[in-house]
Amino acid sequence: MKTYVDIIRELREDRDLTQKEVAQYLGTTQQVYSRYENGENELPVRHLIALCRYYHVSADYLLGLEPF
Repeated sequence: MKTYVDIIRELREDRDLTQKEVAQYLGTTQQVYSRYENGENELPVRHLIALCRYYHVSADYLLGLEPF
C-alpha cells in the first residue's frame, strides 16, 4: 500500500515539478518539503489541503485511502 510520502512524490514527478516549485506554492522551503517526501516530517493539515487543491485530488487519495 502506498503512503502519502510515495503519492506526493509521484504527483510532483508526474507533473515534472521540482520540490522547490511545490514548496513555493506551499509557502515553505525546499528543505522542509523534501522532509515531507522523505517521511522525515509529518505533513501538516494545511499543507495536505493545499496539495489536494494544487493537484486536484481528494485527501483520501493523497493519504492512500482510495484505490489507485
